[in-house]
Amino acid sequence: MLRSKLSILDQTPVIDGYKVVDAVAATVELAQAADELGYTRYWCAEHHGLLGVANPAPEVMIARLASATRRIRLGSGGVMLPYYSPFKVAEQFRMLEALFPGRIDLGVGRAPGGDMATARAVAAGRFDSDIFPQQVADLAALLSGKLPAGHYAENVVLQPLIDTQPQLWMLGSSDFGGTLAAQLGIRFAFAHFINPQYGDAVAKMYREHYLPGHEAAPYCAVALFVICADTEAEAADLAAAVDLRRVQMAYGLNAPIPTVAQGRAQRYSEREQAIIDSQRPRSLIGTPQQVVGHMLELQDLFAADEIVVLTVAASYKARLRSYQLLAEAFELNQ
Repeated sequence: MLRSKLSILDQTPVIDGYKVVDAVAATVELAQAADELGYTRYWCAEHHGLLGVANPAPEVMIARLASATRRIRLGSGGVMLPYYSPFKVAEQFRMLEALFPGRIDLGVGRAPGGDMATARAVAAGRFDSDIFPQQVADLAALLSGKLPAGHYAENVVLQPLIDTQPQLWMLGSSDFGGTLAAQLGIRFAFAHFINPQYGDAVAKMYREHYLPGHEAAPYCAVALFVICADTEAEAADLAAAVDLRRVQMAYGLNAPIPTVAQGRAQRYSEREQAIIDSQRPRSLIGTPQQVVGHMLELQDLFAADEIVVLTVAASYKARLRSYQLLAEAFELNQ
């Protein structure tokens, strides 16, 4: 049996030719499948103003998915905290925990989840990520009930009053997130799918400098972009669509996720091919025999307690099949 917990990060992708309601329905279907397949947790990402992804409100999606599943943990991957009041976020996720005890994760990040014009609109005119460290410290204190003297919420009742708490996670793609997670004593997930360059060093630093705080011991996950297919030919088709998506993103093109046909038909300039080549280390695409070994190598490199898998494929059927193949390869239900 392969040694790993597997979890899922879902961005609710909108594939070209489909509507947002189709993307949302596919997310519900995938969460239900993940529950049956034996995945540990299912996280929803927060994005704003992007035509290729369709979830600006993970806390709402979590409630829907938790009600449609029976076992799997549900959470945010993550809430973009600079937009919000830590007190209100604590209330929202304690409410989710009250509804689904022992099944809720609260992952937080500082990125805007879209372009800066959209970020300013979401933040009512001013997006300020500099306040993020204090916000996370406040959130950890609110959830643990260990508020420092003089804290603005010191004498306020945080509702709902419950016996269990959501798990708190820091999400990051640099040493900033790892350092903050270590200082505050919270769980940490490194986004290798964003930054494949030095995450293992960040994970090592996180463990070595961890200070018991919100939790007694460090816990680290590595988040990987993986597409697993039955055949090499199918994997190549899905990879071609990913290549096109990477070029679109490099040009700042706001568009739905490309289809296999669009990926096959695209031809690239020398500059565009260089973009594709530079981005390929962020992805693991192939048959189970081709990708699983690399996943385990990265887990060992990070000394990660679990792997979180992000799959954005050119069809919803291919995305579901990818997670099915990984569940079989890792024998999640054994």
